Amino acid sequence: MTEQSTKKEKTRVRQGTVESDKRDKSRRVVVNFMTKHPKYGKFVRRRTVLHVHDERNESHKGDLVEVRECRPMSKTKSWELVKVIRSTGGA
Repeated sequence: MTEQSTKKEKTRVRQGTVESDKRDKSRRVVVNFMTKHPKYGKFVRRRTVLHVHDERNESHKGDLVEVRECRPMSKTKSWELVKVIRSTGGA
């Protein structure tokens, strides 16, 4: 009797805005979020910068995109573009 793996790996998915599209097949995506300060309880704005692989160069600066985690493609790039949610029209 063979056992099948029932463990499902959850890949992280984020939405963010393209900050830079100057490199070929690479983008910088900024993910903004708010978190509660541990001591004072005030909500603080934070941001995370992700280096994203864009195989077809379909996203441009200002676009709202969805990205997911993948295997490391370089020293800093370990996310890939899933889709462009809202385009700014800048080509």
